[in-house]
Amino acid sequence: MNTSVPNTLYAQRRARMAEKLGPNGIALIPTALERPRNRDSDFLFRHDSYFYYLTGFTEPNAWLVVTGDGRSRLFCQPKDLEREIWDGYRLGPEAAVGALQMDEAYPIGELDAQLPKLLENRNVVWFPFAIHAGLEARVGGWLNAVRARVRYGALCPESQRDLCTVLDEMRLIKDAQEQDIMRRASAISARAHIRAMQTSARMLRAGQDVREYHLDAELLHEFRAGGSQYPAYGSIVAAGANACVLHYRADAAPVRAGELVLIDAGCELDGYASDITRTFPADGTFTGPQRALYDIVLAANEAAVAATRPGARFTDPHDAAVRVLAQGMLDVGLLDKAKVGSVDDVIASRAYFAFYMHRTGHWLGMDVHDCGSYVEPSEVGTVSERKDPLSGEIIKDRPSRILQPGMVLTIEPGIYVRPGEGVPEAFHHIGIRIEDDAIVTPGGCELITRGVPVKADEIEALMRG
Repeated sequence: MNTSVPNTLYAQRRARMAEKLGPNGIALIPTALERPRNRDSDFLFRHDSYFYYLTGFTEPNAWLVVTGDGRSRLFCQPKDLEREIWDGYRLGPEAAVGALQMDEAYPIGELDAQLPKLLENRNVVWFPFAIHAGLEARVGGWLNAVRARVRYGALCPESQRDLCTVLDEMRLIKDAQEQDIMRRASAISARAHIRAMQTSARMLRAGQDVREYHLDAELLHEFRAGGSQYPAYGSIVAAGANACVLHYRADAAPVRAGELVLIDAGCELDGYASDITRTFPADGTFTGPQRALYDIVLAANEAAVAATRPGARFTDPHDAAVRVLAQGMLDVGLLDKAKVGSVDDVIASRAYFAFYMHRTGHWLGMDVHDCGSYVEPSEVGTVSERKDPLSGEIIKDRPSRILQPGMVLTIEPGIYVRPGEGVPEAFHHIGIRIEDDAIVTPGGCELITRGVPVKADEIEALMRG
């Protein structure tokens, strides 16, 4: 159970959600399942984000039921002193009512008996679509039990609706408590990146063999030392050419002087993710070609930051970053002006895609790629079509989301250079990404990840320390 957030806040969220259900609606939200890792061991349990957002409850094998009248019912594991010897403390239904501010709580074993009764005479049942395998079938079984009673006057819900549409909009705007947790998570992650940078330089100066897993270990140490429960995602520690693999995972490749290391890593704290990427010279000193590309990516990052403000579109930071990256590619010769034309031509043809093939950001929150529509809800009916210049595919565009205070997004431009025809050899195998987390504020945005530096000179100074 999360003790860093007042339980009144979870109750307020449930009340806000209940208002969207309709007076005769009912919402069903399970937590995540426990998953076996191998013969007699489970993966470390991590709660479902929607369930946790509404309860703050971290135990497995639990369900939340909320009705349109605002009543909340929890189904959870009963107290069992013998099992608690093996698996740890259980809150239990009796204590859950007061501890979690529930109206009622029941043992999880009563779920199948209680749900048909709770569904009876409701007109709509809400649950998260396409999140939990088998959930639709289970709801269908409970509805069949209700239909079996129609001859006795029971009414069965006539419609099923996706609860994600309600909760995604709620989760998109982070309240003060959420923002505070995310700042603390980012501070822990920033210290972890600094630790990895300094370890790399120190070990290489000492003539030691350095591997990607050594730096991954430093990240994990700092995450746990800072109070984080676990990494928010599988850490990317990519040395040398591995940095050109976007979803590379920390492995055993050597970290060599004269090469770059790209680390994309962040911790999860009290259910909220951080997400930082830094690229640094393994031995603490950028080479000329590395510095040239690094400064382009940093300028793109800064242009995207400047475009992140209320009233802007979600796509504006990406567009700003792409323009800087495209111009930089022309300036250093990654793109041949005689073949691709001006910067506007490069953008129109997407010629930059050979070296920058992902978006500049995503929502961040309880999930590292957090929920929330990227289309502006008030303009969802406005559609235009265009032909992609690379794939030839017809793409339907809808107006991008308008940024509002409290939204949190990443800003992560990059350049990735693989050998190819016409690609200057000096840039071969260089991969660079610089990623920060930004809270949209009334006056612009707050970068919560700058506890670890981004300027090349500051990184070199840090690694000399």
